[in-house]
Amino acid sequence: MEKKEQLYEGKAKIIYQTEDESKYIAFFKDDATAFNGKKSGTIDSKGIFNNKISSKIFEEIGKKGIPTHYLETLSDREMLVKRVEIILVEVVIRNIVAGSMARRMGVEEGMPLPNTIIDLHYKDDDLDDPLINEDTAIGFNLATKEELETMREYALEINTFLKDFFSSKNIDLVDFKLEFGRCPSENNKIILADEITPDSCRFWEKGTGRKIDKDRFRHDLGNIEDAYAEIEKLVFE
Repeated sequence: MEKKEQLYEGKAKIIYQTEDESKYIAFFKDDATAFNGKKSGTIDSKGIFNNKISSKIFEEIGKKGIPTHYLETLSDREMLVKRVEIILVEVVIRNIVAGSMARRMGVEEGMPLPNTIIDLHYKDDDLDDPLINEDTAIGFNLATKEELETMREYALEINTFLKDFFSSKNIDLVDFKLEFGRCPSENNKIILADEITPDSCRFWEKGTGRKIDKDRFRHDLGNIEDAYAEIEKLVFE
């Protein structure tokens, strides 16, 4: 598949056109950002790790019957994906209190939640991705009620699979972010897009709480590249 004109460059990826208008190439960068772009830097080989991790997880999710934009891995840093129109509602799935939820609720990180909590955020860095609810998403024409229901259903199914998958590898899936899009080549069907990587997930080692994700970059904990390499190794075990 030939890479053509660059369409978009985000914080973690560059998206290119191909000769097929229904397919794009996603190139994974080593650039790292945190706190909605307020902190930036580079994590050596992050793009390679994230491409491999996300490709494998998308493959496994696809086997569960959940549609994704993933088509194939083209190189260490490139993935062929379906063209999607991203819905500007980020879906955050929380199993253990951490990050913004701990700050918002005034509790310490690490409290297990008795039930999975799904937060919705308006995808806008300039506004710091504000927390919204379904009524807001519908009222501002970000998504329909039916689309939000589909996104929630997929998110819970993905959470069940990933929690079990990583638990078997002695890792707690604390929380993670998903993005969905409408696929024009499939009658605007809702499908999973973006990525599932240590950039978008919090992974803690069971028992110790050792962070194995981008929090090591956010909070200057060191051994950042090692964390990404560790998750990549675990995913392919």
